Amino acid sequence: MTPAYWDAACEHLTRKDRVLRRLIPRFGDACLQSRGDAFVTLARSIVGQQISVKAAQSVWERFEALPRRMTPAAVLKLKVDDMRGAGLSARKVEYLVDLALHFDAGKIHVDDWVAMDDESIIAELVAIRGIGRWTAEMFLMFHLLRPDVLPLDDVGLIKGISTNYFSGEPVSRSEAREVAAGWAPWRSVATWYMWRSLEPLPVAY
Repeated sequence: MTPAYWDAACEHLTRKDRVLRRLIPRFGDACLQSRGDAFVTLARSIVGQQISVKAAQSVWERFEALPRRMTPAAVLKLKVDDMRGAGLSARKVEYLVDLALHFDAGKIHVDDWVAMDDESIIAELVAIRGIGRWTAEMFLMFHLLRPDVLPLDDVGLIKGISTNYFSGEPVSRSEAREVAAGWAPWRSVATWYMWRSLEPLPVAY
């Protein structure tokens, strides 16, 4: 799934922001995409916590190969040793099991999220072990395709702003927020381009 708003967002950002005017044409038709599976998106986000995009993809591929299908019930049947052997830390194994338990027990109300605002969804998700605000924001962006998410805890976003707007000088959260104020109401889109400016592969969860 591709966001219906992408072209309009790019046109707006190109008109309003000198950096994005230069960046956006470099990446052609590539854009943020949803895999359409809430459990997989959240699981990938947990796997990707605090490691590089490349390392996360490598660990995910090994983990994904363990069950026949990546479903909550299938994850609950996996052996901890096998999950650790895929490159997952003990803590991430605990988090993935807790996530699978929440889905398997019907504690996650995926169908209700379409009508809920971003902050309400974040509040529901952070009740799951291992899901903090960053992971919830990745979910808003990559599963629900929300257009105006600004993940200020994201290292890649901060580095992208530093590289593209401050000639590589370190930036504070408040400085990043100030730059991103000009991106609204398309901060998810601008964030994606900040990531792409640093990584040759599109970020995906």
